[in-house]
Amino acid sequence: MITLKHILVATDFSEPSDAALTYGRELARTFQATLHLVHVGTPVSSVVYGAEGFSASIPELQEELDESARKQLDELMVDNDPRPLPTKRVLLSAVSPAAAIVNYAANEQIDLIVTGTHGRGAVAHLLMGSVAERVVRTAPCPVLTVRHPEHEFVIPDALVAVAKA
Repeated sequence: MITLKHILVATDFSEPSDAALTYGRELARTFQATLHLVHVGTPVSSVVYGAEGFSASIPELQEELDESARKQLDELMVDNDPRPLPTKRVLLSAVSPAAAIVNYAANEQIDLIVTGTHGRGAVAHLLMGSVAERVVRTAPCPVLTVRHPEHEFVIPDALVAVAKA
């Protein structure tokens, strides 16, 4: 028997992440699990090189970026279902998003990670790497990767009702 009590959905606010959230919500609803919506931002200090005059405004810029991410997470958390899910909104800051997701999953005893994947070609993958692939390789639990658009198996309730009629 499969039991899922904690489901993590990793988001970078892209279309594949939105598709992953759809799957994560349905799985959480089906298993009556807590949904952890996690976004990992890169610290501004790790991407600013040699900008001496810029360093004074780094904390303010970081706070603006974090606040923007919080607002986006809040928007994604809106669920119009009459049976709201138990949810946790999580904003992490790390140079390696994959490592941050995996560490959070281990610390919070996550049962399943759901993440979107961009499905880049081999050259782009070689040059940029893949957060989803690193999560799959190092996660302490199963990982469901969702590529958008692909075959959808989450069907809105209205379509289910029409199909049954």
